Amino acid sequence: MAVNYSAKEEADGHPAGGGPGGGATAGGGGAVKTRKPDNTAFKQQRLPAWQPILTAGTVLPAFFIIGLIFIPIGIGIFVTSNNIREYEIDYTGVEPSSPCNKCLNVSWDSTPPCTCTINFTLEHSFESNVFMYYGLSNFYQNHRRYVKSRDDSQLNGDNSSLLNPSKECEPYRTNEDKPIAPCGAIANSMFNDTLELYHIENDTRTAITLIKKGIAWWTDKNVKFRNPKGDGNLTALFQGTTKPVNWPKPVYMLDSEPDNNGFINEDFIVWMRTAALPTFRKLYRLIERKSNLQPTLQAGKYSLDITYNYPVHSFDGRKRMILSTISWMGGKNPFLGIAYITVGSICFFLGVVLLIIHHKYGNRNTSADIPN
Repeated sequence: MAVNYSAKEEADGHPAGGGPGGGATAGGGGAVKTRKPDNTAFKQQRLPAWQPILTAGTVLPAFFIIGLIFIPIGIGIFVTSNNIREYEIDYTGVEPSSPCNKCLNVSWDSTPPCTCTINFTLEHSFESNVFMYYGLSNFYQNHRRYVKSRDDSQLNGDNSSLLNPSKECEPYRTNEDKPIAPCGAIANSMFNDTLELYHIENDTRTAITLIKKGIAWWTDKNVKFRNPKGDGNLTALFQGTTKPVNWPKPVYMLDSEPDNNGFINEDFIVWMRTAALPTFRKLYRLIERKSNLQPTLQAGKYSLDITYNYPVHSFDGRKRMILSTISWMGGKNPFLGIAYITVGSICFFLGVVLLIIHHKYGNRNTSADIPN
């Protein structure tokens, strides 16, 4: 059954083929078809609305207020960021003079592991708790296939996924006909350098206590990551699985402490939270302040002992160790303060320019004289 429409008649609100019957369909009982929107306030756009009228009296104060608020906030954030102590060491070993140059071409399975020591001096003391990070450059953890290459059910302790990992983990799903635990490219490329920090005083090296717990998010440690369910030690629970290809030891030997071993190892959990950018840093250790009378790290000479296991030279990557304090706004990041100062300055400048224009041209009589 078809109905002929007339564009002109539809524009008037009356369908074609009408007459007194209103254009009913053949058979007399059909509903009238029309494309005209219903006569409601919403569909006819008659809802009440508030439309601001921009005048000099409303725009100029807004620019000045934004400028006067943003500039002090930006200065405060910028000063706070600059007060954060931070020290960074690149230990990739690309430079021939670097102590770690001998380890530049290390591979995943190098035995014995290559070690190097870098001496450095802290010009200023680190007063509050110090956070030690490792940093990588030119490492794309945000690649789509890399991000998907994991099995969250397996990491959450599901026993069936432990022996039958997700196909998303390919090609790191199985090895030698055994399921890999943990599977996937993220776990397979876990950072495994060992960093040790020493304070040198009177030619005597004193080890700095590095805390390995408390570096992962609480939700990751207690919710997202779980060891397999069952009785017995982790060796028995992971029976029938094999280690990732690039790992020197299985997951149940990551740590000697039971509450930091297996899938709940905090170094492993930190690595599994992928970074958004190719240059990133991840928390490695904590250095707690022992006394309010002394700084956490006093100014002086230090040495960093590195067990160089993680190869980055093949993809032109870089490795760094970062020591940093934090403030109420987090780590050192001057961008936010600069952004506030820039926006506030632009608004204040525009306010001054518009005020001058308004003062110069705003009082003119713009009405044209109408001749008699």
